[in-house]
Amino acid sequence: MLSKHVTFTGLLLATLGFGLQSLKAEWYPPSEISRREIIEASGEVLAMPDLPISAEEDLYRIRAVEMEWDMGAMVYQPQDDSKIPTDPAGRKIGLFLIHGGSGDHRSKDKEARFLSSKFGFKIVSMTYPGRLYLMDPDRHWPGDTIKPDGSVRTPIWHRDKPITRDQYDLVEETSLRPKYGTLLLARAKPGTEFYNRMSGWPVAFEEAGKDLMARHFPAGEYSIYIHGHSTGGPFCFMLTQRVPNIVGVLGMETTPFGYIGRVQARPSGNPTGKTYGDMPFNSLVIRTWRDKARYMGPEALMGEGPKALMRLPMLMEEVHESWERTKALPNFKGEGPISFGSIQGLTEAAKATAKRLNLNLEETQALVDQYVGYSRELRGLNVKPVPPVIFGVSLASADHTPYNYRKITLPMLAAMAPPPKVRLVEFKAGIHGYSRAEPDLPMGPFPAVVKLWNEAIMKGYYLDYAKKWGALDR
Repeated sequence: MLSKHVTFTGLLLATLGFGLQSLKAEWYPPSEISRREIIEASGEVLAMPDLPISAEEDLYRIRAVEMEWDMGAMVYQPQDDSKIPTDPAGRKIGLFLIHGGSGDHRSKDKEARFLSSKFGFKIVSMTYPGRLYLMDPDRHWPGDTIKPDGSVRTPIWHRDKPITRDQYDLVEETSLRPKYGTLLLARAKPGTEFYNRMSGWPVAFEEAGKDLMARHFPAGEYSIYIHGHSTGGPFCFMLTQRVPNIVGVLGMETTPFGYIGRVQARPSGNPTGKTYGDMPFNSLVIRTWRDKARYMGPEALMGEGPKALMRLPMLMEEVHESWERTKALPNFKGEGPISFGSIQGLTEAAKATAKRLNLNLEETQALVDQYVGYSRELRGLNVKPVPPVIFGVSLASADHTPYNYRKITLPMLAAMAPPPKVRLVEFKAGIHGYSRAEPDLPMGPFPAVVKLWNEAIMKGYYLDYAKKWGALDR
């Protein structure tokens, strides 16, 4: 049976006796991968030999909005860099990873090592501004997010400028309780270091991402394939049009642009219609065991059905056990204005930064436009379009459901000018944390996901875009 992607020209040539062997149908990923297929693919990839790799932390300092920011990332690559593969455009393959909302680059260490050792890719795994615990070489945050003295864990944006207790008020927010429980917010006081950082970090994020990719994946030598997990997704999409040699999005449980994610999040168990993004921009969410519960509850329901409630005491214990295992991660979150596309929050943050910098009205409006632009695609003449995208979703993911993608995400992407090439792939296994082990899948569906990513790159899903935009060196 002929592929549905074979063209009329191909059929004509076949009729004339030339055959189809010299014509390559355009490759697309399958719309669905069964659990059996995931298990087979996982076994195949896990059995592949491991390349010796190196893993080095890149600590660096950037300057953005007239402030210095201490940043960090991890860089992984084969010890023999000749093993780094090239894509069909003839450039080395670089993968840029952005972690989810509660983590830092350690959150993607297992996945990064796997990608580099099995396929030879060079990997850069970025940490959000303020997330690294710079006082410990292992980067483990000490204690709990809420300290015995009533203070809370706060970001380290600059190692010599700590955020002290007098710089914020603690606020309990209950308007999102149906989905999130009671939220504890550290609300920065105007005029403080904390307030200035909370208003300035969006620019620091952009500058840090561009700096990392320019240094580790120079244009003309590398094609960059970018992946953002969960909250990392909107930042992944934000960077796609700001870095010339990003040629594709490798999605798995990847939230889209903030303004799309805002609409996508509303049906996901949140009857109020409000999101993190509706908090004032100077509000840092302090995570607790509740953030584990809001994932583990829906995952138990989707995996076990209503009978999961019959073991509620055990499930509650599992929530607290999971929290104990992950307390050394940052577990605070202030990225809501971008990840949920809050025009109000981004506008207020930009105006606060503009006031600090003494900008005039025209300069202030330009900064507002820049901030709001972080939450959606860039438009206009001579603007790099959004590159091709693959969205992968796990079987038991409360926020990333095929229904939401088909009803909301894909139509909103199709309405862009020009619309990007997009495909949705349903993996019939796994949870939002897509590399967590489950029966017959030691790394969840992740090895099968990686196999699909590799096929997409090597079989030309991103090729036309890579040829056009990967050669740019601006």
